[in-house]
Amino acid sequence: MLDKCRREQWHIRDLDFSGTPRPMSRSDEIAIVQYFTDMAGIERLAGALFEQQRKNTSDVVLRDIFESFVRDEVRHAHAAQLLADYYDVHHYKTYQPNPALTRFTPHFVAAVKYLSPEIANTYITSGELILDVALLRSINDYVGDEMSERAMELINRDESRHIAVDFHMVEVYSSPEYQELKRRRPAQPLRVRARAAWAFLNVLYYGAPFFKGVFFEPMRTVDPSGRRIREAFKRIQILGVKGEVRKHPFSRFMLGLQDAYNEHALARLLFGRLIERILGVDAALIARLYSTDEARRAERQSFDEMAQEALAAKLA
Repeated sequence: MLDKCRREQWHIRDLDFSGTPRPMSRSDEIAIVQYFTDMAGIERLAGALFEQQRKNTSDVVLRDIFESFVRDEVRHAHAAQLLADYYDVHHYKTYQPNPALTRFTPHFVAAVKYLSPEIANTYITSGELILDVALLRSINDYVGDEMSERAMELINRDESRHIAVDFHMVEVYSSPEYQELKRRRPAQPLRVRARAAWAFLNVLYYGAPFFKGVFFEPMRTVDPSGRRIREAFKRIQILGVKGEVRKHPFSRFMLGLQDAYNEHALARLLFGRLIERILGVDAALIARLYSTDEARRAERQSFDEMAQEALAAKLA
């Protein structure tokens, strides 16, 4: 993977922005420029998260991989901003990142720093799946322009490596070796645990507006059928119910909320809004999106096979 990360590096100068965007309506231009403006912010956030993961690992190879991911995300943010500028033909307004993204960013970075790695990686993997399987592909289809296609092809190649490593890290954190290491590790000082709890509460509080503003609302425009966003969440759900992952206390907590919401009408009536806020999604995506056969198949698959299947889904 490290060799692949090094071999597949590219440069902004590989993209030629000298062309002319396709004609588009005022509303389409405003929407597209805003999507790419927000994408630049999302990629900067992803870079900060990978930098924190780089600091958290003692594995030399993983550290170099995460360092290459930071470079990827910086480049993606630069490309997204250039795409926003490229499609901002008429300058209808001044574009700023979604405020929900701005508010969420410092708390998410703090969560990756202070929370246990398996919880942080759950959020990172989920975000990467939504971004790669659903959002980027759908925005590219909606733009329908050669410039976007050239940039997105390179960005998606990088994101595929990121997802492969995300799944690998899920496997690492689910392994008996890691669980034993975690059991033997001394308890964190109270100060660190307090920071972790505060970061997690803020992620829960600011997460729902973030996902709504930068993922779900744009997806209603660029993927009105909802097919791709459901596919992304199906991959997240299937990963969560895989035997090794299900053993995590955090996974059991999240699955318990999902089961309560889907299977107990009284719990949904009394606590439905709270569960939606904690999970950060609405009812359509809390619903169980996979079949029994798909769950059984995931149990037989390796994490690498699951990653490759998730990556194939974005091209389906």
